[in-house]
Amino acid sequence: MDSITMLYDFASEIALGISFDYASNHNDKEIPFAKMHCERLGIKHVTIPLDFMHQYFKSSLLEGGDAIPEGHYEEDNMKSTVVPFRNGIMLAIAVGMAESNGLKKIFIANHGGDHTIYPDCRPEFIKAFNDASIAGTFKGLTIEAPYTNITKADIAKRGKELGIDYTETWSCYKGGDKHCGKCGTCVERKEALFLAGIDDKTIYDE
Repeated sequence: MDSITMLYDFASEIALGISFDYASNHNDKEIPFAKMHCERLGIKHVTIPLDFMHQYFKSSLLEGGDAIPEGHYEEDNMKSTVVPFRNGIMLAIAVGMAESNGLKKIFIANHGGDHTIYPDCRPEFIKAFNDASIAGTFKGLTIEAPYTNITKADIAKRGKELGIDYTETWSCYKGGDKHCGKCGTCVERKEALFLAGIDDKTIYDE
């Protein structure tokens, strides 16, 4: 929901969309939607494999990891879904891709609801990485994180204004045929759509 909303919100400034296949349970569901939306907007899309994360990192989000916990993101058990330094790794690659393609900035769709659980979604991380990107590139590439201090409901409201059909997005971390409706990201999805006044037409396996 977050990345697709940002894609439409800032489409006029985006020249390249990047998906990362790091063997998470939901990559096979999520990446085709990303590709479809980029094609719809006339934005080039590439998928970069990050198999090493599945092989060496520990997280319930990855194939072969522990079972995906159920419940709200505020609960301690949701910390098992953290993929260590995932955004740092992906942003580093995105910066390299941007500089290689003559681009000036990198967008990331982290949001305020991520702060409790995910260290690499917090404002201080984004600021530090932005500083590193500026210092480490010839043209001073910047990290743009426009949703850092707003909620997922705020993002959904923006998506509603943009006319986004959220059935054409994937959230569930379990990666089944349907959204499970019980994992943290499904719970958050339901809440955001409800608070945004959007009729939730997601098919849940409940």
